[in-house]
Amino acid sequence: QVQLAESGGGLVQAGGSLRVSCEASGRTFRGSTVGWFRQAPGKEREFVASINWALRITNYHDSVKGRFTISRDNTKDAVYLQMVNLKPEDTAVYYCGVGRRPFDTRPDQYDSWGQGTQVTVSS
Repeated sequence: QVQLAESGGGLVQAGGSLRVSCEASGRTFRGSTVGWFRQAPGKEREFVASINWALRITNYHDSVKGRFTISRDNTKDAVYLQMVNLKPEDTAVYYCGVGRRPFDTRPDQYDSWGQGTQVTVSS
């Protein structure tokens, strides 16, 4: 089973940028869809973006379109989420998970979650 590790979160002012990373070990991302989700305190985990490893199909939540970009590095078995023009409402713990289909957006369609990385956007 694949193990995931997220990194790259931090504290940034509104309008700033961050890049979070998701790296795999134990198994590659081949044949999978990798999704980024986030969970703010007291809220449910919500879909942010995903990328299908083989087809390179990407999918985004409407709230992040034009601000977030998901990409992959097949030399490292890593998926990145570049976030620009961050807003306070983007504050959350960001998790990556492994799914199968390119347009799956529900958390229960993913597994092998990492420990998450905190992103905090101050106003």
